[in-house]
Amino acid sequence: MRFMVLHKMTEEMEKGKKPDDELIAAVGKLIQEGVKGGVFVAGEGLKPSSQRTHLAYRNGERTLTEGPFTEAKELAGGFTLMRVRSKEEAISWCDKYAAVVGDVELFLGPVVEPWDLGMIPKPKSPPLRYLSIYRATERDESDSPPDPASTQKLGALLEDMREAGVLQSTGGLASTKKGARIHYEGGKRSIVDGPFAESKELIAGFALLELPSKETAVEWATRFGEIVKVHEVEVRQMVTTI
Repeated sequence: MRFMVLHKMTEEMEKGKKPDDELIAAVGKLIQEGVKGGVFVAGEGLKPSSQRTHLAYRNGERTLTEGPFTEAKELAGGFTLMRVRSKEEAISWCDKYAAVVGDVELFLGPVVEPWDLGMIPKPKSPPLRYLSIYRATERDESDSPPDPASTQKLGALLEDMREAGVLQSTGGLASTKKGARIHYEGGKRSIVDGPFAESKELIAGFALLELPSKETAVEWATRFGEIVKVHEVEVRQMVTTI
């Protein structure tokens, strides 16, 4: 089973504060353990909300709001990681996605690259990668099967993105009924099984894990949350991944 583990923003992350070397090393050690065990599939961090964009599509019209955001109330329904030449290009692909699926809300933001953390020198022509997270709908939360016509159109769009060299990865999430949230407060942690509503805390990044059960995913997510010292980590089961 594949799971998406989403950790939420802290004030330090939102300010763009670079993590210290000890934290980077600890996260790296956990990832290496996951890679060797066939658990860790992929993962990305997101830059502060001051560099993100909220795109709301209603009845064919788009409303674009630039960050920073304080009350975004995100509830992820899926994601698409894109490699583009500009932010405008990333937005144009979001427009194409909305033209296929209809009314939708997207949160678009650049990912943290190794040179942003000082791990390697910045390339002369660095890639520009954006993560688009779409907000879950009532249909998503009911685990309703996708509309065949929309699925066919979406498949065609993803193929166009592959041919253009834009699509890095994409996936959909099962309802929150199959998920869990881990809260950290006052040195203690609590685990709440789904279903749950949107969170006011913005997504700071994610990891894709291959594990046999939600319980083992929660164990890994708990370890990660303790290392990065966040207030909330969300565990979601994947339904589709590319």
